[in-house]
Amino acid sequence: MSDLRIDRNAKTLRELTLEKLRGAIVQGYFRPGARLVERTLCDELGVSRTVVREVLRHLETEGLVEIVARQGPIVARLDPDQVAETYELRGLLEANAARACADQSSPELVARLRGLRKVIEDAFEKNDLPRVLEYTELFYDAMFEGAHKHVSLSVVKTLNARINRLRALTIATPGRGDESNQEMNALLDAIERRDGDAAAAASAAHIKRAGELAMSALTQQAEPAVGE
Repeated sequence: MSDLRIDRNAKTLRELTLEKLRGAIVQGYFRPGARLVERTLCDELGVSRTVVREVLRHLETEGLVEIVARQGPIVARLDPDQVAETYELRGLLEANAARACADQSSPELVARLRGLRKVIEDAFEKNDLPRVLEYTELFYDAMFEGAHKHVSLSVVKTLNARINRLRALTIATPGRGDESNQEMNALLDAIERRDGDAAAAASAAHIKRAGELAMSALTQQAEPAVGE
């Protein structure tokens, strides 16, 4: 597709290709189990086979691509057990960061977090889901940094590709925008009033609900269509 073609004027070609292909997988352009044929990707992305191979190997380390014997690279399938474990890890890390963020809250930090949330809310309103994903990641970066949980943030970043792939499923759920905004504003209110317990509880509730939506989406994807 022409909309996948790389703009060669920024970053390195490998970085641009990685971002483009990662985004295509995360946002469902390539479905779980779909074959990722090198020659086809070269044509679609407008890059060499060497670059495509390097990017596919990187995406394999992120859990977005898997190599199947006699098939080659495919889009990694979403395993329910791994999805549950991902949300379990998110729940632990983010609730801990939310508590610490509240304990160390400042007007400047709250203003920064609310500014990011405003962009997310506007993106939900416009149904600009890629922007929701982009700024949600920035929001959590800011929360972990504000909490001085730098090691935890580095762990989360290793999971970001998996997290964003699941987040793309949940934010597309009808009504999720309003629901998510309410959950996250409850978290921000707790951070602003320096209530660590409430911040941790709000974070845990948000992750629990997101996990439920993700598992529901996986179940629906696994159900055969009528007549099959």
